[in-house]
Amino acid sequence: MKNIKIAVIGLGYVGLPLARLFATKYNVVGFDINEKRISQLLKGIDNTQEIEADMLLSVLKKKPNNDIGLLCSFNIKDIKDCNYYIVTVPTPIDKNNRPNLNPLFKSSETVGSVLKKNDIVIYESTVYPGATEEECVPILETLSNLKFNIDFYVGYSPERINPGDKLHTVDKILKVTSGSTPETGKKINELYASVITAGTYLAPSIKVAEAAKVIENSQRDINIAFVNELAKIFNLLGIDTHEVLEAASTKWNFLPFKPGLVGGHCIGVDPYYLAQKSIAVGHHPEIILAGRRVNDGMSLYVVSQVIKLMLQKEIALKDSKILILGFTFKENCPDVRNTKVVDIVTEIKGYGIDVTIFDPWANPEEVELEYGLETTKILPKTIFDAIILTVAHSEFQNLDLKSLLKPIGVLYDVKGVIKQNVSGRL
Repeated sequence: MKNIKIAVIGLGYVGLPLARLFATKYNVVGFDINEKRISQLLKGIDNTQEIEADMLLSVLKKKPNNDIGLLCSFNIKDIKDCNYYIVTVPTPIDKNNRPNLNPLFKSSETVGSVLKKNDIVIYESTVYPGATEEECVPILETLSNLKFNIDFYVGYSPERINPGDKLHTVDKILKVTSGSTPETGKKINELYASVITAGTYLAPSIKVAEAAKVIENSQRDINIAFVNELAKIFNLLGIDTHEVLEAASTKWNFLPFKPGLVGGHCIGVDPYYLAQKSIAVGHHPEIILAGRRVNDGMSLYVVSQVIKLMLQKEIALKDSKILILGFTFKENCPDVRNTKVVDIVTEIKGYGIDVTIFDPWANPEEVELEYGLETTKILPKTIFDAIILTVAHSEFQNLDLKSLLKPIGVLYDVKGVIKQNVSGRL
């Protein structure tokens, strides 16, 4: 596989680890429109904490050349001579839970403006089945004045990055690949197979690969919704949900899902992509949307339980103080995208309660910019009326939470990890 030059479009949680991996064998340009992000990467700083500084610096190139390695750039001129373009931009949802493909459209315009004959464009961003060929390809054709499957080719290889996971890194996760023609599919599969030690799976079509990705997280979402509903039922019955799950897990084929908040860029988002496409072709997806309703409602359920416990202890709500432990969407990860903790904070503040958010992983500037909320990385010395653990960061495991709580205070455990006596938990 000679004369390959790869452009990775978007250097976030997905793009940077992929670009770094490819740069160990190929000439790679990592392109991102965020100039601050590029400036940090050139110094070996990855604020997503997915790539260690020494690992990043070992592949970085200071200027364009034909050597193996990674050039990080916000200059579109640096990707003009690439022949593989891999798009790894986010595909979020809007406030009405509708897919927002604007980042994908913008990146397609960028690639289309530099696309040449025989180039291959690979999309990794999560989409509904059909989006690559129906939405992205026309943009590429318009901007490049080239014909699809005659002058250029397209593939889809869904990302499977798990933010914060240092065990299942990009090279250790089996990669699904696909191409717009059999020959293209083979080329794309060989490209990924050259760096993915876990192996690859060549899907028969782009639509199959797109559908496979979107159902992976929809399946997890539905299973988590099931145990979240169980948590509500067992709470009414006075049974500890985690004890029930532990007992049930003794059966060999029981699936070990746990209750909790479902946020992030995948599980809480992907089902809406499948749902929209389903509705567009005339089918109302009852189970998928039911799962979403259950999981999206868990933040308010947690607040209702905490407020109930406070009232039972005769704690005056107005001007009381609550400490929130954790703001990111998952443990031991700085990612705050689509975190459901924000819904807990908003609802609690509606009662006139003073809220303090402590998260040693979340970037306070990012939280302020994205949500307009103040967080701290330093454990406050205040004594609180209630504490809610929302994220199971390892730093929380050995905290003496009782020392932060008033004698009649409420300690609520969303994640089921607190070893001390708690007032309530999911």
